[in-house]
Amino acid sequence: SPVQVRFMEKHKPPFKMVAPGKCFRHEATDATHEAEFYQVEALVVGENINVGNLKGTLEEFFKKLFGRPVKTRLRPSYFPFVEPGFETDITCFKCGGNPPETGCSVCKNTGWIEMGGSGLVNPKVLQNVGFDSKKYSGFAFGFGIDRMAMIKYGIDDVRLFHMGDLRLTNQF
Repeated sequence: SPVQVRFMEKHKPPFKMVAPGKCFRHEATDATHEAEFYQVEALVVGENINVGNLKGTLEEFFKKLFGRPVKTRLRPSYFPFVEPGFETDITCFKCGGNPPETGCSVCKNTGWIEMGGSGLVNPKVLQNVGFDSKKYSGFAFGFGIDRMAMIKYGIDDVRLFHMGDLRLTNQF
């Protein structure tokens, strides 16, 4: 993201950063996707950073956020600024990872909920901000705050956050 690039231009490794921000995506809305949302993103750059560091950080992040261990998986995906890139999924809390035959609207009958993108920082990104990509590596991830709140508080549809219904917002 532009926040991560600006941070890298002003700081030298090793470092860790987290930043919230508003995002806009050209996509259809559904129970778990919005075209406009807030995201929390993280970037870690240092020596010998690998996918294991990313996975361990994600598991600890979700454990702290949700107050219990959370099963995660990384599905290969394409994002232009990370290589390899992953969609980060967690086990669906609503159906416990075992979707009922009648259907689970949150995980779409898969037992998994997509949280967002992640991956190892593409070496070209590191080179473009003046870092030695043979010495330094890193990982990054970005997750929608609305989706995290939806899961944490058992809300079935992320669109409810944007409807202005006081019955929902007054709960918080």
